[in-house]
Amino acid sequence: MDTVLGFQGEHRFLSNFYPCVVEFDGIKFKSSEVAYQASKVPVGEAWEHDKVSFAQLDAREARRVGRGLRHIRQDWDDVKLNIMYRILRAKFSQNLDLKQKLLATDGAYLEETNYWHDTFWGIYNGVGENHLGRLLMVVRDEINEDII
Repeated sequence: MDTVLGFQGEHRFLSNFYPCVVEFDGIKFKSSEVAYQASKVPVGEAWEHDKVSFAQLDAREARRVGRGLRHIRQDWDDVKLNIMYRILRAKFSQNLDLKQKLLATDGAYLEETNYWHDTFWGIYNGVGENHLGRLLMVVRDEINEDII
């Protein structure tokens, strides 16, 4: 089985920072990272930034704003994996070129190897949970099974 270590170069499209339109919860975002950061905003509440205001941001700006939110959803730790899963399903079902590229990884183990110390979404120095890579493999399997 092949292995993809890190989402750079030809595999950059797997990164949440890859620029592509992702419509999520009725809003068009500039990347899956932007949709994810916007999802931190408490449902039904308008703080400094609401979900719609994120739509104008690129991935780096959205990450900065998302990390700086004074108020996030109270259930964020409980729902963030499911939200990322739903965003990835949207990304790859709405962007057919990316869907084909994901399918072309054809059973490879996908690992979000990184240098920024993220051991939740990826692997840093051989340590981490690789949730992003695992969710991408689930989405790829669902595409192969015509679930998406």
